Amino acid sequence: MSAPTAIILAAGKGTRMKSDLPKVVHPIGGRPMVCAVVDACLAAGCGRIVAVVGYKQELVREALAGYGNVEFAVQEEQLGTGHAVMSAASLFEPMPAPGSSDTFVLCGDGPLLRPATLRSLHSRHAAAKAAASLATAIIDDPTGYGRIWRDDQGRFRAIVEHKNCTPEQRSIREVNPSYYCFDTSALFAALRQVTRNPLSGEYYLTDTLELLLNQGRRVEVVEGVPPQDILSINTLEELAVVDNLFRSRLVPGASR
Repeated sequence: MSAPTAIILAAGKGTRMKSDLPKVVHPIGGRPMVCAVVDACLAAGCGRIVAVVGYKQELVREALAGYGNVEFAVQEEQLGTGHAVMSAASLFEPMPAPGSSDTFVLCGDGPLLRPATLRSLHSRHAAAKAAASLATAIIDDPTGYGRIWRDDQGRFRAIVEHKNCTPEQRSIREVNPSYYCFDTSALFAALRQVTRNPLSGEYYLTDTLELLLNQGRRVEVVEGVPPQDILSINTLEELAVVDNLFRSRLVPGASR
């Protein structure tokens, strides 16, 4: 099998950042935060990087110009994560045969992502010959995150977005940090079946996991992502917290 590809979602504005900049070009460690995500993917062995851009895309393209080998797909409208990934579908034609190609899907605003996490996720995914795999974290305050819904036997059933959670589901502390690995052909086949969420009007990437399970396909879950790795960046205050954490890892001997 070839080296995995990474699709990095980098089309959003980040309206709470009090800035006209695309969220992913705000600096972490002195560089646009999306660069840290690309670096993690390359360190984990990805052979191809596709960035999905949209809002002020020229600034994201400029931020990533130094890599030379990043490809770009354009999300013309902000219609959710599933729609964002489908915006890149043409770059994967002709579609690889099932089982021959894997693709990470990651968010460009997660600069604390560790290469080791991606390697563990891909290792489990490949060993299980899964259609999709995801990593999860347990955090004290899950507000805003998609919850990991499991059945009575503890088996993964679905990811429920915060705005769609029942009061009972909102008490779940195992959350989705948006670290995914898919069989490439299974990813795009499932995305073609995703419909708009009636509450948000968006196409959710997370719906693909439940679709694949219902088709009898294998979905693996890798638990134990460190809580600090998935800290949200929605405000300038949160940006400063993550910047400090990121810089602390640059100290010789710090865990990467």
